[in-house]
Amino acid sequence: MLLAINWDIIFTQTFSQGFGTQALVFALAAIGLNIHYGYTGLLNFGQVGFMAVGAYGVGMAVFWLDIGFWPGLVLGVVYCLILALILGIPTLRLRADYLAITTIAASETIRLSVRWRGNRERTGAAEGINDFADPFYDLNVFDRIGSRPYRFLFFEYRADDLWVMLIGWSVVGLALLFTWQIMRSPWGRVVKAIREDEDAARALGKNAYSYKLQSLIIGGVIGGIAGMLQAIDKQSVQPDTFNPVITFMIWTVLIIGGAARVWSPVVGAMLFWGLISGLEAFMRELLDTGLGDSLERYLNLNIQNVSQVRFMLFGLALMIVMRYRPQGIFGSREEMALDDR
Repeated sequence: MLLAINWDIIFTQTFSQGFGTQALVFALAAIGLNIHYGYTGLLNFGQVGFMAVGAYGVGMAVFWLDIGFWPGLVLGVVYCLILALILGIPTLRLRADYLAITTIAASETIRLSVRWRGNRERTGAAEGINDFADPFYDLNVFDRIGSRPYRFLFFEYRADDLWVMLIGWSVVGLALLFTWQIMRSPWGRVVKAIREDEDAARALGKNAYSYKLQSLIIGGVIGGIAGMLQAIDKQSVQPDTFNPVITFMIWTVLIIGGAARVWSPVVGAMLFWGLISGLEAFMRELLDTGLGDSLERYLNLNIQNVSQVRFMLFGLALMIVMRYRPQGIFGSREEMALDDR
């Protein structure tokens, strides 16, 4: 039966999605979350909120403010900065769980606010904002006229996808370089000291509140840029795209790679989207073989629920990883002290 499976489709889906636009968006969002949690110890359960304000900053600049796409990128960063201040100023002096509660509530408040029909003229309400990134694609260096996608080994992408990937992975590389530099600087050593023992850092004269607020701003802006890239890729900003599930998927990416490691979010994102896509392709191919009827009869696996089953299987694998290697692939159990958090 395995010989009847089209392995080319499975490998193409796995590798294309593992390096594709979704992987780079989640890698960038997880880099921001890594600064929050991995290096500073901030429990941010609303990273998708930063992604949303970044994406809507670009979309609303074109749709509502009519100031153009490129100024919208700056506006998205400003929105992320304002959101970090709103979240951080009242909560960072309190226990870590207050920030967790505030961030997840804020992300849902943002989603429901932009979805509200009364904001239709500003945010497009439930229909969202569409077709606003044309200036970005006008600079595309790849041939958009040909209908056939670009293909190399097991990688297959459209011209627009390649353009987003070229810019997006360049931004991810810059974010990694930035993270590596600041974490080996005195600032980075202070935030890691705050993560390990905030009282000790304060005893040494460090303003823990100020450093945590700076960390929240930096990681939030990086998350906002991830949201901008996602919006540009889809040429659309839809409110329900930014639901709380996305935050926990970003946490999954970070956990897989290992917190407090520069490269871990990228590896985690590639593995997450590569395996999720490859697993779905494998099950679909398996259902097309002679085993399809048996799988549907005994396991209730069919074409309609493949997308749900793939997450169930991946969740099971994640449980096993957390049991035997809770620090992730590159993480350090001693540094993160996950068992004590």
